[in-house]
Amino acid sequence: MGDQRQGSGSAGNGIHGTVRGTASVPLSVLDLATVGSGLTATDALRASVEIARTAETRGYHRMWVAEHHSMPGVASSSPAVILAHLAAHTRTLRLGSGGVMLPNHAPLVIAEQFGTLEALAPGRIDLGLGRAPGTDGATAAALRRSDSLNEGADEFPRQLAELTRFLDDDFPDAHPYSRIHAIPGPVQGTSPGGVQSPARPSIWLLGSSGFSARLAGALGLPFSFAHHFSAANTMPALALYRESFRPSEILDRPYASIGVSALAADEPEEARRQVMTGALGMLRLRTGHPGLVPTPEEAAAYPFSPVEREFIDSWLANVIHGDPETVRGRLDALVARTGADELVITANAHTPAARLHSYDLIADAYDFPKAVEDITVAG
Repeated sequence: MGDQRQGSGSAGNGIHGTVRGTASVPLSVLDLATVGSGLTATDALRASVEIARTAETRGYHRMWVAEHHSMPGVASSSPAVILAHLAAHTRTLRLGSGGVMLPNHAPLVIAEQFGTLEALAPGRIDLGLGRAPGTDGATAAALRRSDSLNEGADEFPRQLAELTRFLDDDFPDAHPYSRIHAIPGPVQGTSPGGVQSPARPSIWLLGSSGFSARLAGALGLPFSFAHHFSAANTMPALALYRESFRPSEILDRPYASIGVSALAADEPEEARRQVMTGALGMLRLRTGHPGLVPTPEEAAAYPFSPVEREFIDSWLANVIHGDPETVRGRLDALVARTGADELVITANAHTPAARLHSYDLIADAYDFPKAVEDITVAG
């Protein structure tokens, strides 16, 4: 690597977050820009802005958006575009990808996109990377112009190394890419009259199994595990990450966040009513019928078969929901059980209002600061 470092895990680089209120670890937000039945992608993306503003004013540490494709109920197919928009509507909140699916893209393209984001929002950008396609096989082939999905996954360590060298601008002189520069990037600081940028995007590895956990540990990178859809693998993956960890110039000790699905409402019954919409949406996705997020009324009226009910019950077992104190208690228990250094909360519900209210209620439960100012930024 070159001179552009994330540091040794300092809060200024966004790896170790500031603990707010009575929380034991920093709380962050993962947003999928979900599109509910009767709503549009424009509604969903406007809601993402409101969620970012709420996260910033209420003391959440960061907000990530995830790359998904060919899913009608998820409008986050272009994380870099969404993040640029969110950067224009926030001032201090860290923003990033949770994650960009690296095998879908040329590393140089990602280095350019996130270098641009870093230039737009200096010191606030995270580059979370995954190796899954973020979609089905046919869509992945259309994205990659290749019929081989295994090739993309198997090539992930090489692609990651290439991306890192583009971000650091430190290919060896003999490398065929030594005269290729990701711009915006470090080369601008070494050009005549150039001023060195103080930072570059912080790289995270994301995963739902052991592969990325082991790789993140070996490279000394922060790691985020997708507990919200792979809860059975959480403890083994975190143990593998910690066992594999080697101190680096980026981190001197392991730092692991976990993604968790959590929704708070004023009453437990309302929370259950709201999370059923996401559960039905996931059932449809898993059975090959992805669509918009259904309404609570549609979810309540759906005639679940015994097999479908079993899936719903299994799915909801890993969705934290209830009144604010119940949600806080279960989040605290999850931290105690896993030793996670940070929680990245995703709230799945039909309406933006339910998701926004949940983030406010969770912040209240942890005595996060109240929103006392109106943020005026680019409109």
